[in-house]
Amino acid sequence: MTSQVRPLTTPAPSRPAPSRPAPSLPAPAGSLPLAGRAAEVVARPVLELVVPVFDEVVGLEASIRRLDTFVGTQLPFPVRLTIADNASTDGTWALACRLATELPRVRAVHLDAKGRGRALRAVWSTSEADIVAYTDVDLSTDLNALLPLVAPLLSGHSDVAIGSRLARGSRIVRGPKREVISRCYNRLLRTTMHTRFSDAQCGFKALRREVARQLLPLVEDEEWFFDTELLVLAEQAGLRIHEVPVDWVDDPDSRVDIVATAVADLRGMVRVSRGVATGVLRRQLPPSARPQLPSGMGQQLLRFGGIGLLSTFAYLALYAGLRPELGPFGANALALLITALANTAANRRVTFRVSGSRGRAADHAAGLGIFALGLLLTSGALATLSTLLRFVALRAWLTRPAARAS
Repeated sequence: MTSQVRPLTTPAPSRPAPSRPAPSLPAPAGSLPLAGRAAEVVARPVLELVVPVFDEVVGLEASIRRLDTFVGTQLPFPVRLTIADNASTDGTWALACRLATELPRVRAVHLDAKGRGRALRAVWSTSEADIVAYTDVDLSTDLNALLPLVAPLLSGHSDVAIGSRLARGSRIVRGPKREVISRCYNRLLRTTMHTRFSDAQCGFKALRREVARQLLPLVEDEEWFFDTELLVLAEQAGLRIHEVPVDWVDDPDSRVDIVATAVADLRGMVRVSRGVATGVLRRQLPPSARPQLPSGMGQQLLRFGGIGLLSTFAYLALYAGLRPELGPFGANALALLITALANTAANRRVTFRVSGSRGRAADHAAGLGIFALGLLLTSGALATLSTLLRFVALRAWLTRPAARAS
């Protein structure tokens, strides 16, 4: 991979300040505010937004200048725009280099092979930005969704964020063929891999940098299925995926080969589905990316289960001993009460290592509340079982042949 990068530490000498003031939001910790949102550029951006391109000489300049103006006036943190040229054969690379020279926020990176996934992997893997993202060069997605896309990642609420054309609140304009293909594709994903995200292929996604560096080595696809595979890995790792409804207008000049892309995606789905079904995909995740129990919870669960097992045996013994004197409902209530108090005391001391009398009354009150719920459920179950037994017995008796004959 070769690249041409515009120096990001010096201000543009002749770039005028924007006509309206910058938003008064505070910059994230560790970042430097931009004077006038464009006059000063810092070496380490908060967001790196990648625009993968292949033979896009016609519309590239208008899109990049529009993006540059938007991030310079609408986003309250430093942004780097990276044009990732996928082995273009027209004048795209030369134009990208010129834009990188003229616009301080823009840099250009050239790859010798095609593939959107390949381009994103190359840039995201080496980015020093807190958030890495990408958008399609046609800017079909309304840019007003960009801040809602990255905000939950900056706050730490989510790990991955995706634009969705299928979520409630989105507004899209596209032909019926693309609409049907998109919905069928995402339905297949939910059916075969039980995914929960609504739109795998919208060209508008963002990740926290550390999440990208954990997942990218595991993604095999280098082209259009790259997005889907990345999202499936994120779900398998138990990461939070935030969805943003977007306004989206189909690009009538799109040159994506729908049939070839669909076939490649289906192959990718078969491969990844096999990995999900066999557990291979989850085992490939690095330990830091696998779902983890909170510290100490594993031992607590074992101790809790052991105490629960002893409580069950104690309940059965008490119920059997008390039933002849108190009947089923009285025996059930008293056995539950005794075992609930003993269970709370044992878990308080053994499972959660709480000693002393402080908070003991409140803990036992909570335990009694759980006891009341257990009593309601078990008594209800006994009453239901008794009613069903009477129904079955009466039905068998009253519908027997001798009763019908009489």
